[in-house]
Amino acid sequence: MTSTVKDVMTSNVVAVRKEAEFKEIIKVMRRRHFSAFPVLDADDRVAGVVSEADLLLKEAFPAAGGGADRPYRWRDRAKVAALTAADLMTSPAVTIGPDCPVTEAARLMLKRRVKRLPVVADTGRLLGIVSRVDVLGLYDRADADIRGEIVDDVITDLFLLEPGSIMVKVVSGIVTLSGPIENAAVANSLIDSVWHLDGVVDVRDRLHY
Repeated sequence: MTSTVKDVMTSNVVAVRKEAEFKEIIKVMRRRHFSAFPVLDADDRVAGVVSEADLLLKEAFPAAGGGADRPYRWRDRAKVAALTAADLMTSPAVTIGPDCPVTEAARLMLKRRVKRLPVVADTGRLLGIVSRVDVLGLYDRADADIRGEIVDDVITDLFLLEPGSIMVKVVSGIVTLSGPIENAAVANSLIDSVWHLDGVVDVRDRLHY
């Protein structure tokens, strides 16, 4: 089974409105122990994301004048003077849909260098949020569950092989497949199918044909 974003996301999301003021945002952040959260418009659509980094600029550069102390980038200089979430936020937000594979969420986080992604419906309305730790949680799966899925869903149902024809060993998420198989093409396809299962850390090929 390949998990989707909706399987691992957090539905109870802390968010603020575009009109939220600087101190209000700080209070929410400190009270709820989040380093960033989505900013919503009047229709609950994600307008952007406000983070600790956005807020920290005001402390790092308290003088918003034109001296050497000001931030180098124009958008950072604007955030120093910002008073509401609408002006503080990074926009547009990097978002993802609920039916996307978790692997896609991981790749998007790495590519865009973000720690979390708001999960949105087709309308842009906020549904939840998925973080790096949510994605990594897929590896917190019992070896017995992984082995059962390989034997029942992959070897037996998908490849129509006898359950005991392929030996399956799973230790700390590392899968070892051994035994006879029809040919190299079937072996490669089997290994690829196992690689895509949740919780699999590595696949070791001991098959022969």
